Amino acid sequence: MSTDHDRVRRSYDTVAGEYRDRLAGELAGKPLDRALLAALVELAGPGPVVDLGCGPGHVTHWLAGRGVPAVGIDLSPGMVAQARRAYPEVEFREGDLLRLPAADGEFGAAVALYSVIHLNPDELRPALAEARRVLRPQAPLLVAVHLGDEVRHLDEWWGHRVDVDFHFFAAETLLGALDDAGFTVQARLERVSYPHEVETRRLYVLARRRP
Repeated sequence: MSTDHDRVRRSYDTVAGEYRDRLAGELAGKPLDRALLAALVELAGPGPVVDLGCGPGHVTHWLAGRGVPAVGIDLSPGMVAQARRAYPEVEFREGDLLRLPAADGEFGAAVALYSVIHLNPDELRPALAEARRVLRPQAPLLVAVHLGDEVRHLDEWWGHRVDVDFHFFAAETLLGALDDAGFTVQARLERVSYPHEVETRRLYVLARRRP
């Protein structure tokens, strides 16, 4: 039987091209996201910024355009191929959030925008601990999730057959997992969805890796 991660990988491979066509320019309509990403760049320590669950690479490219080296990592080979094709000057790697293809302390900051939502709840803390491993002491991490306690399943996405779950997380769940994984929360922000987004309430948390 295939694992949940296999299902996620295949689903994103299936929609990779259309995902890029539809969403590669989404940051233009997300002013709060841009502000938080800009703050992350300003807070970043030595070393590249890593985009965990980078999809087609548009956020990684945005970060690289702000004067910091950036690396994107994604589970889906199809997404990584899209990213490399669109942004050949940026480095992209294939990898799982639970087994990142990176050295201990390689990065000076990390961002995970709606990537941990494909993890089962019992995988959240291990994934954040793995993020801590690849970050340098005091490095910042920006995480975004959908708020709630539901699981939304898609078996069709833009006309393509998929098999993927979207896990919503309560604020206390994410904050507790960050603390358990070795991060100190510094700021949090909640917002409603923009008109062009799926209607959910979103939580952003900025934390720092403890020594």
